[in-house]
Amino acid sequence: MTYETILFDVADHVATITINRPEAMNSFNRQMMDDFARVWHEISWNDDIHVTVLRAAPGRAFCTGVDVKGAVAGDRPAVDLDNIWHCFDPGDQLGPKSMQCWKPMICAVHGMAAGGAFYWLNEADIIIASEDATFFDPHVTYGMTSALEPIGMTYKMPLADVLRMVLLGNDERMSAEYAKSIGLVSEVVPLDRLWDRAHEMALQIAAKPPAAIQGSIKAIWSSLDMPRSVALANALKYPQIGNPVGVPQVDRAALMADKAKKYTIR
Repeated sequence: MTYETILFDVADHVATITINRPEAMNSFNRQMMDDFARVWHEISWNDDIHVTVLRAAPGRAFCTGVDVKGAVAGDRPAVDLDNIWHCFDPGDQLGPKSMQCWKPMICAVHGMAAGGAFYWLNEADIIIASEDATFFDPHVTYGMTSALEPIGMTYKMPLADVLRMVLLGNDERMSAEYAKSIGLVSEVVPLDRLWDRAHEMALQIAAKPPAAIQGSIKAIWSSLDMPRSVALANALKYPQIGNPVGVPQVDRAALMADKAKKYTIR
């Protein structure tokens, strides 16, 4: 498939998506929403893909949310505000989990990540950031209620930090190091190492049995919508179902026999 607003590449079981609207701060429009809906479907059904890296074209921003200037200029708006009964959440198309894609996503963030950028961050499995990355939510500054993105944020960040980000709007930005300290970001690297580091991690994940990876992702994310006891009862079916034909996609005995442990410590 070809896409208008993103670059898409698959190699070594890793799909790399690059948000590619640097001239508009990598903001999203209706076309990008359509492109992401298609690309998540392609990733879901391509068994050669085990993991995804999401990044953005170089520039000042990873993504500044919805393309407001484009809508004013007459482009097809990301959200139809003329008919309130036909409105929908843009995140329904942008994020992998919303599109029922249960393959892991690593998000590599540089520059500004603002507002609607959290549609992706909220559904990422691992987020790493460059030292120049900043996070903020401008909605309230511009007189708009901030609701969808921050509710998603509460599953990633402490409530106090979500509320502070929402209420201070453009007056404050969260640094990459602070984002790491509260668990939103798991690793901060120099900008020139960001893409390589994300790809390194993706290769490590892609080398693991894909059925086990996807089952784990679906079990954990599905549990977020359930009370604890219900989530645990529901989770039991995942190890019971197991992998295809009930056989692990790995030589477990050989792995256990290898006493030369190879791992890194974060």
